[in-house]
This record gives sequence, structure tokens and C-alpha cells, in this order.
Amino acid sequence: MSEQEAANALAETKIGDAPNDGDNAKDEDVVDPWTVHSASDTGVDYDKLIVRFGSSKIDDALIQRMEAVIKRPVHHLIRRGLFFSQRDMHTVLDHYEKGIPFYLYTGRGPSSEAMHLGHLVPFIVTKWLQDVFDVPLVVQLTDDEKFLWKDLTVDETHRLAYENAKDIIACGFDEDKTFIFSDYDYIGSSPSFYKTMCRIQKLVTFNQVKGIFGFDESTCIGKISFPAIQAAPSFSCAFPQIFNNKPTIPCLIPCAIDQDPYFRMTRDVAPRLGLPKPALLHSKFFPALQGPRSKMSASEPNSSIFLTDTPKQIKTKVNKYAFSGGRDTVEEHRKLGGNCDVDVSYQYLRFFLEDDEKLEKIRQDYTSGELLTGHLKAELIGILQKLIAEHQERRAKVTDEVVQRFMKVRKLKYNY
Repeated sequence: MSEQEAANALAETKIGDAPNDGDNAKDEDVVDPWTVHSASDTGVDYDKLIVRFGSSKIDDALIQRMEAVIKRPVHHLIRRGLFFSQRDMHTVLDHYEKGIPFYLYTGRGPSSEAMHLGHLVPFIVTKWLQDVFDVPLVVQLTDDEKFLWKDLTVDETHRLAYENAKDIIACGFDEDKTFIFSDYDYIGSSPSFYKTMCRIQKLVTFNQVKGIFGFDESTCIGKISFPAIQAAPSFSCAFPQIFNNKPTIPCLIPCAIDQDPYFRMTRDVAPRLGLPKPALLHSKFFPALQGPRSKMSASEPNSSIFLTDTPKQIKTKVNKYAFSGGRDTVEEHRKLGGNCDVDVSYQYLRFFLEDDEKLEKIRQDYTSGELLTGHLKAELIGILQKLIAEHQERRAKVTDEVVQRFMKVRKLKYNY
């Protein structure tokens, strides 16, 4: 299915709705910006999702071209297929080869004070992209969105945006290349951002957002208008201070695949605005500790590993709650081996163990039954304890003053 065919289908069907296929409909995955439900114990069928959304797979040919262009290996999250889908990445590489500037845009919806490991994944790859391509980055904190969708006050979502900004900064972004903004703060102070929003809003009808996002007559008007707010940072005209009022600097958006509906809408609008379509890199979902049929939630602390967890909490959570692909007894496990496709500890290692050879050895040993579940979990615990301790150490150095510097409306180091 082409991108246009997917867009036409979306006009008729809410994102994530299963096709009406009798008894099989209930077995379809549901993926939209607010709901992710896997019909399988092994998680979302991403090949089907690519077809449904009309994107393109990150295949070996694209990875080889990326490596040829950047003259280094791609990030292991891309190499292992954890970033698996894309739109117009070849165009981004064309721009880079020709010296045409572009920028990165990603975001975070601040609904909780403690971010979890799943929230970290897009920022890890975004940081790598910023380093490799040496380009500006804008990070949108959608505090307005979380006020509209969650049982949170305006003041609380605004506060959480600044707390989450500290975790984002702790990922190592370059202050001279990065602008982080709260929607509450920036929209009110930037006529250019507001004008970009209005131009988008004028070109998208209620029937279109109803078809794409499932809104209905009882949906508050704040939610109906929000997609234009998330779309606006895709266009450089929203940031005149960064791009010297040049409106056609192209954009690359690394994000989880559930955010793609916003940007399918954006890509549909872009040609009518006379602006370049944003390119995208999509990540797979990070599984809850209890497995892909469960949901990670800030209100359920045992559903994931949070960036505020202590070494003891990490050990307890992995040992007690991480869904195992091992067998019921040691004897049975030695004979039949473990199932890496459903084992959450192994899946987490795919995200955070960078050594390919070591990961493959673990997979072989666990599948053969030589490696027991306890040893697999111990390997993960050690990696996560180190990862989160280092993150906490960096975050402790992010003062309110540092946050203000990243969020100050200013020109970055680039001369456009």
C-alpha cells in the first residue's frame, strides 16, 4: 500500500482500528498515539504495521547506504531493526551528501515525573543522529497535550515538562545545537509558531481528524486542534530564530511508530503549504516487564524500569516481574531451551547491550538451554544498573539554570 493509499484509508477508519474481518478482527494489533495493544505474545506485527501505515522498511540496502554516507556503522538500535521503518530517509541522505542543511525534531509528552526506559529509546538514537550529522535539534514538550488527555492540571503538566527536560538533557545533547521548548511557553511567545499552526489548521478538516484520530462530536475542541500543534515543529518557519526565517529547511523526526499518524497528516499538508515533507525514523515499542500484552504505565511502577529506580529496585523488578521465556524446571530448560522471542530480559538486552557478539552468544546459549533464566536476568540487571546510575549522575548536574539555557529562545550554532 502506498503512502497516499494509506492516507485515504485513514480518512475512513480510525487509526489502529482492526479491519472488519469477522472473528479475526479481535486478533489484530491496535496502534495509535494513545493505545498500543498487541494481539500476540511476541508483540506487534511490525511488517503488517508498515503495510497498514504505508511506510517503508529500514532494509539492508538503506543501512548500507547510511553507513557509506556517514562513514561509520549505524547505531545498534537501527542495525538490529529496533528502529525498523522510515519515510524519505533516502532523501535525507541525499541532502547530507549535497550539503543541504536539515534538522531533527522529536518530543516528549510530560505526564509523569519519572521517565522509563522506553521513553529513553528515541532520545538515544536522536542523540546519535545529532552527533553523526551535526545538525540542530528541536524537542517539543507537549504539556498542553497531557493537560487535555490526562487528569492533570495546567500547572502540573507545565512543571512535569521542566522535570522531563532534565532527563532529556542528561542524555548528552549539545546545548549549542539543541532547543527544548514547552508548548505553553513557546506558542505564547512565538508569532511564527502560532502562524504555522494556523496555516496547518486551515488545511485540515474536522472530518479528516475524526477519521485519523477517532475524534467525535463529544471530543473537546482542544484535542481536535492539538494535531496541528504537534505538526508545526516539522517546519522550519516555526523557528525563525534558529533558521534565519528560512521556511524550507527539511526535517527528520525520530519517534515511536505510534506517533506516525500525526506526521502522515503533516506530510499530507506540507505540499499545500509549499513546504518540504518531514522524513521519519520509527522505533518499535519497548515491552513492559510483564510482556508485550501488558502496558507500561507511570501509575504502575512494576511495569517498567524507571530512570529514578535504585540498583535494588532494578534487581527486584527484573527478577520478580520480567516475563521469562524459560521452562518450568531446570531439567526441562536444559532439554528444550528458552524462547528469546518472548523473554523480556533478552528483549531488553537487544536494546541496551551494544556488543553484537555477546548478544548473539547469549541468544544461542539461552535457546540451547545452556544459559538459565537467572543468569540471563543477572546479565540484564548489571547493564541496567550501570546505565541508570550513569544517567542519574548526569541528571544530578542538570540544574534549573541549565534547563533555562536549553529552553531559551535563541540562535543555535548554525549559520543558515
